[in-house]
Amino acid sequence: MSSVVERLALLLFVPADRPERFPKALGCGANGVVIDLEDAVAASAKDIARSSLRSARDVILASSCPAIVRVNPHGTAAYDEDMAAVSTLPLAAIMIPKTESVDAVVAALATGLSVIALIESAKGLEAARRIAGAGARLAFGSIDFAADIGCAHVREALLSARSELVLASRLAGRAAPLDGVTTSINDPDLVRGDAAHAAMLGFGGKLLIHPAQVEPARAGFRPTPDELAWAERVLAAGRDGRATTVDGAMVDAPVRLRAEQVRRRADA
Repeated sequence: MSSVVERLALLLFVPADRPERFPKALGCGANGVVIDLEDAVAASAKDIARSSLRSARDVILASSCPAIVRVNPHGTAAYDEDMAAVSTLPLAAIMIPKTESVDAVVAALATGLSVIALIESAKGLEAARRIAGAGARLAFGSIDFAADIGCAHVREALLSARSELVLASRLAGRAAPLDGVTTSINDPDLVRGDAAHAAMLGFGGKLLIHPAQVEPARAGFRPTPDELAWAERVLAAGRDGRATTVDGAMVDAPVRLRAEQVRRRADA
C-alpha cells in the first residue's frame, strides 16, 4: 500500500458523469477525491461516466489532491469495463465496493494501484481481516451494511461493526480504516460529531458526500484543546521514561503512547 493511501483521511465523492464538478472537488480541501462510477451513476449513464473519466486525465494530473476511482463491484460486467477505463489514469487507488472476498482485492492489485475495500455487508465484515491482510485499506459502507443486516443507521447499532474494522486493520498492519458517510449535508454539527465518534473508535478518516462536510469532519478528527493539553502534560512528565502521575492519574508507557497518538492527530 502506498504512503499516499495510508495518509488519506477525508475522501470526497463526486459522480463520474459530472466532470464539471471534478476541479471543485479536487480543490475543496479534502485529502482525496473519489470519482464514483458506482452508486452515484445511473445504469444508463455508465458509458458516459467512463468517457468523462478518461477525458479527465489532465485535470487529475494538474491537481495535487490524490484521485481514487470507485468502480462497480468485482465480478460484474460493469467492473471489467470500469477497470479498462481506469487503467491509464494517474490514480492513487481503486476503491472496490461491496468487497466480500480476497479475490476482489487481488484482482484490483494486479493494476499496480493501491486498493481501498469498502465493507458493506455481513459477509464482507466476516472476511474483513482476510481482506485487509491481502493488501487493502478498509472503509466502511455503513448505509449498505445497515440495510444488509436490517439495523438502524445509528452509532449504537453499528458499534460492533466499526470496532471489527478497526481491529482488522490493526491486525493486518494497515492504516486505520475510513468511516462511512454522514447523509446530511446541512448539519455541520452532526458531521463533526460523527467524525469525532469515528476518531474515538480508532478510525483514521471519513468518507464525505459534499464539500461542505470537509471542514466539520476535519474538526471532528482534530483533538480538543483539553485533549491536546493533557497529551502535552503527559509527554512533558514522562520524558525520563519512568512511571509518574499527571492530574492525579498514573502515567506509564501505554498512557504516553496514547498521548503521542493525540499529538500526531493534532499535527495531521
